[in-house]
Formats: sequence, structure tokens, C-alpha cells
Amino acid sequence: MALRILFAILLQAGVLGAAVTPVRAQASRGHLAAGSVVITDVTVVPMTSETVIERAAVLVRDGRIAAVGPVDRVVVPAGTRRIDGRGKYLIPGLADMHTHLYSDDPEMPDSVGPHELGVMVANGLTVARLMIGTPEHLRLRREIEAGRVLGPQLWVASPQFAGKEEVNGVVVATPEQARAAVADAKAAGFDFIKLTTDITRPVYDAIAEEAGRRGIRVVGHVDPQVGVRRALEAGQQIEHLDGYFESILADSAAGRPSISNYGVFRPKSWETIDLVDDAKIARIAEATAKAGVWSTPTLTIFNTAFGTGETDSAMTRRPDWRMIPADVRRLYLGARTKYWQTAATEARRRRYVEIRNELTRRIAAAGGRIMAGSDSPEWLMAYGWTLHRELEAMVKAGLTPYQALETATRNPAEFLGATKEWGTIERGKRADLVLIAGNPLTDIRNISRIEGVMLGGRWLEPAKLQEMIATASERIGGAPPAGTRRH
Repeated sequence: MALRILFAILLQAGVLGAAVTPVRAQASRGHLAAGSVVITDVTVVPMTSETVIERAAVLVRDGRIAAVGPVDRVVVPAGTRRIDGRGKYLIPGLADMHTHLYSDDPEMPDSVGPHELGVMVANGLTVARLMIGTPEHLRLRREIEAGRVLGPQLWVASPQFAGKEEVNGVVVATPEQARAAVADAKAAGFDFIKLTTDITRPVYDAIAEEAGRRGIRVVGHVDPQVGVRRALEAGQQIEHLDGYFESILADSAAGRPSISNYGVFRPKSWETIDLVDDAKIARIAEATAKAGVWSTPTLTIFNTAFGTGETDSAMTRRPDWRMIPADVRRLYLGARTKYWQTAATEARRRRYVEIRNELTRRIAAAGGRIMAGSDSPEWLMAYGWTLHRELEAMVKAGLTPYQALETATRNPAEFLGATKEWGTIERGKRADLVLIAGNPLTDIRNISRIEGVMLGGRWLEPAKLQEMIATASERIGGAPPAGTRRH
């Protein structure tokens, strides 16, 4: 759908007022609950530094943190609800910076969306960036801010910009189309311009120039026609390490298509992994850090789906398996079978994983800026649980548990200009908190041992979280089929 048509629909539906208003840049996009709550005798992982505050109390008043400190020094007003945190750890709410909804697909009812967002919250996600925007996302964002929908704070990218027709997309085949599409996305209220595939260099240049002029950031894929170096120059936030494999081939192989994006499905492209120049891995990582460009590597899905693989039994034992509609399972199981029929050798697939991990580690070591994004519910992995796996994958790639946790807390807050509002546990910030049953700084897997979630000061008990997941499983499992690709 062209964005000019989308813009007209938004006006007609009342999403926009009669006059076009600029995109809001507020750093807090969630409802704040009234009342007072205190979490006592808890070990706080504030994420202000690599430390913990033992035997602490966190007092929350009207949705914001009123005090953090030793339990015997925090004055708790009479009538305050008490949550016992003994033996537990408190971390900031998590942010998934690349996710989608099953209800993004036109065949699925929008009514599923709030339940999907509830699953994210039940998994400790208090911020989400939806990466292919729809009018429904903008409505959900407003409903969450008003407190009518229980969901994470939402940042919403535009419909996908591509050189050909895509679902929930806009075709940008010429610079003129590109400039008009950027203007319309900005006016409609989207937070970013999302690029996917088949973007030519002239079109990319027009998007970058127009987005800069209108004050809206460009995020997403890097087409081989554009290349990582140009994306770094433009300051684009890069998803999935897209374009990096093409950039690290030996000079003798320069210009050959490699295995970024859809290249993983082309057996011939896997031959290029033998032509990677290790010295170029270090150089492009350093260039990424020097450019100040944010990266969202998406290690879990790519490394698992196309590198290590996963047995049927392991896949069906995962807690998110029941969240996947039956028709979606069939779709992806078919794609999975087709991929493995012509998959590259184990040595090449192992090298693929090693390179992606090394790029991530080297970018971080060079001072680069990394955020966690799951790209769920892609490749039979659903939202929430997959973000937990993504932080585990960051540690496997060579980041410390603290660095990994930063990618889903303070780093996204910095990227979104929201460090005064959330991302760490400090006085005055939103009370978006997750109570867990182990220290994440010694074992990052402890982030999945959730004992409760606080969203804008609203405390959600484990029983409530399980109820939200169960309800969503029922609603999503009964939804119509979705057969479209996400990026």
C-alpha cells in the first residue's frame, strides 16, 4: 500500500487530526499507575554500573521510583503495598528493539494485538519497537499511553520501504517516490523509516537526505546495492548485521553476492564464506563503532535457523511453541525443510555463526553501540522468550552478562533519547521493573526466571502473567493463517 493512501486512511479513520502534526518525541509512552508499592529486601541490579545493591528497598509512587536504597533507610509511607523481594533480584524492564506481531498480517484480526503485547509484558518486556508499522500499531500506542491496553511502551517504524511490493510496505523504486514516502511516514506519526530489500543507491541517497531534512531516523536492512560503508556514512541503524558479509569478502571477490538477508537461501552464495578476509572483519567492526552507528545483530534466529539448526524435539519443547498458530507452523516448517535440503556444509555453517558472533564481539570491544532485537515471531520463535535467548546469544558471542543486559535496558533508552525516563533503576524514573529469581550478572539465563513484573507502577503477580500468556495462546492459536514474510 502506498504511504499516500495509508496517510489518507489514517486521516479518514481519525488517527490524525484534520491538520498534520509533527511526530511526538516523548521518551515515555506508557501509562503510570496511581498508588504506592515497595519491593523490600531485594538485590537491585540498577544498570547504572556493573554493581548490585543488596538488601535494598525500591519505593514506587504513582508509577515512578520514589526511592532506592538500603532497606533500613527507605521510609515507607503507611498503606504502601509491600512486595517481598527476599532472595530475588530486581532489574530494569527489558526492551526488544526488533519485533513484530502475528496480527501485522492482513489475514489476522487486529483484536489479537493487545494479547500479543501482553505476552511481551509477561516475559519482562516493558519497551518494544515494532519494525514494520501499520495503522493498528499507532492505535495500540495511543491505547497503551491512555492505560486502556496493558502493553510495553511502543516505538513504531514505518511500513517497510522496498524496491518492489511487499506486505505492509511501500514501493520506493525512484528517488521521487522515496522522498514522498519519507514525508508521508513522518506526517503519519511513525518514529523511523524502515528499509528492507531492493533499494538502489539513488533511492537510498534520496531517503537519507529527505529523512535528515525532516528529522526522522533511518533503520533496517542494507541492500547490497548500497553497502555497509554507505549506511555507516549515512548514520543508518543497521539490523541483522545486514550487508556485512558482502563487506568482508577478499578484494578478489568484491562485488559478489554473499549470505546477508535472502542470500542464506542461495546455496551458491554460501561458497563466498570461504573468501572472507579476517582482517576486514576487524576493520568493519571498528568503522561501525567509529561511525557511532547502532547495531541490532539478531543472533538467535539467524544463528539457529541457518547455522546450528535445531532438532524437532528441542523446538517443540520450547515454551513459545504453543504461541504459534498451526498454519504458521506449517508455513515455516515447510521453509525449514526446504532450507535444510540444500543447506551448506557444516563447516561453512559453523563459520557463518563464528563470523556473526565475532562481528558482534568486535563491534562491542571497539566501543560500538549494540541493542538486542529478537525479530520474533520469526522462524518459529515467539516474542519475549526469544529476547531472553538473544541475551544468551550475546554472551555466547563474547559479551559479558552485564554488557548483554545493557543491550536490552540502558542502550535502547539511549538510542531512543529516553535515559531520563527508563533503562536503569533510579529515583524519578518510570517504575518498569522485573523481579527475577537469580543474579543475571553471573548467569544471564536468570532473566527468564520471572517472579513478577511492574509496568509503570502496576504490579503483576506471576499468576497474572501466566494468565496473560494462556489467554494469548488461546486467542492466537485460533486466529486465521498468516503466510507473509517479515523482515
